[in-house]
Amino acid sequence: MLDKIKELTKDTAVYGISTIIGRFLNFLLVPFYTNVFVKSEFGEFTLIYAYLSFFNVLFIYGMDAAFMKYYSLAGADDKKGNFSTPFVFVFLTTVFFSAFMLIFHGSLGVAADIPLQYSNILIYVIIILFLDTTALIPFAYLRLERKTKKFAFIKLGNIIINLALNFILILGFNYGIEAIFISNLVASAFSLLALLPDIFSKLRFYIDKTILTRMLKFAIPYLPGSLAAMFVQVIDIPIVRALTDDSTLGLYRANYKLGLLMMLFVSMFNYAWQPFFLNNASDEKAKSLFAKILTIFLLVCSSIWIVLSLFIDDLAKIKFWGERTLIGGAYLEGLFIVPVILLAYIFYGMYINFTAGIYIKEKTKYFPLITGAAAIANITANILLVPVLNIMGAALATLLSYFMMAAGLFFVSQKFYKINYEYVKIFKIFLVILITLLAYYILLVNGLLLLPVKFILLVIFISALLAAGVVERSEIISVTNILLRRNTIQK
Repeated sequence: MLDKIKELTKDTAVYGISTIIGRFLNFLLVPFYTNVFVKSEFGEFTLIYAYLSFFNVLFIYGMDAAFMKYYSLAGADDKKGNFSTPFVFVFLTTVFFSAFMLIFHGSLGVAADIPLQYSNILIYVIIILFLDTTALIPFAYLRLERKTKKFAFIKLGNIIINLALNFILILGFNYGIEAIFISNLVASAFSLLALLPDIFSKLRFYIDKTILTRMLKFAIPYLPGSLAAMFVQVIDIPIVRALTDDSTLGLYRANYKLGLLMMLFVSMFNYAWQPFFLNNASDEKAKSLFAKILTIFLLVCSSIWIVLSLFIDDLAKIKFWGERTLIGGAYLEGLFIVPVILLAYIFYGMYINFTAGIYIKEKTKYFPLITGAAAIANITANILLVPVLNIMGAALATLLSYFMMAAGLFFVSQKFYKINYEYVKIFKIFLVILITLLAYYILLVNGLLLLPVKFILLVIFISALLAAGVVERSEIISVTNILLRRNTIQK
């Protein structure tokens, strides 16, 4: 089992380095944007990106997941066919979708309630969609073949180009939010160009009807679930805007992005997790391995949660370049939602863990039901809570929806692929988190959440986990050996 966890740890570390550095560089844009754009402009930018995220899912319609499923099962002689068929088919449909949107981009802008001065941005968005969708299956190929270094190089190159162009276009040429989308377009073009050698090394210009039919049967049921999952991630944006205004939306999303710091770890885990459980599904100890991984995952997440929850406001208020702060001064009033968003992403990480059984047993038809219910809950909670609690209402709606996604997928996955998770330890972890969260807001409301008090809370949190027996000495030693002695284990 240690060798298997070591394998996942190694891939997670490589993906993690690229993801953390990349997301950190990208995260630098948050203080930059919030210090150069007013809240209403930031709100408009996030609204357009919400639509971009939605269409990203629609354009790929689950074929990246289908590719990973069947390419991992294919023999050496069949791998080219299992790469070429989905790639060519997705490329052709992407050309069709992109052309259709270019022809009707004016009407789409009106339907999406995008201000007229930003209508030209839709053209950039459509080109970004084309480039990113075409690159998805090649990126999945790099993950399955464990070409982690090349994957990391391309991802980091994309982020560096994006970051540099943002600074150049906004500071050097006084571009507005249009610069964000131009920079994204150029970075996406770089990624696709960098992937061309891998594409042509595997590509045969034909579509195998048998392979395509099998993949579509897997992918199409996956699409509604993916769309619903994306709804959970972005539906709060148009709702908050409709119930409040662009400035409130900008305030909410700027602080929401601070909560995305938890997503750094969840994302790097996800990149390694899917190929890992697919490749190890046939192992006789797979279930006990997956159970242990969830516990370790939650321990890491809880550590990230407590540190960021307690100290994110102190970090955000640090001044640099004169009076500038991590996020613009006008946005600091929304920092109180960050612990809730962080907790929401822990549940999203659990949802990712529970996908193993659904993929292994090919029960993707349940994704739409689970994520659809979570999306409905998100919409309902936003409509009910935002008028009463403002941006905290939107944060709580996000937490509710991710909790429902994790819980729903857990029950379905257990039905078809039962795993005996370490329930007692998991319960203790969340009990400590919830008690700490309650104490945090009581202290915050009463003006007592001072820096010394935060350090005391941190010590109490760690001590509680140790006293509850959640972290065992033998496990600490085992995981430390995996992290520090990889080369010894490999030999």
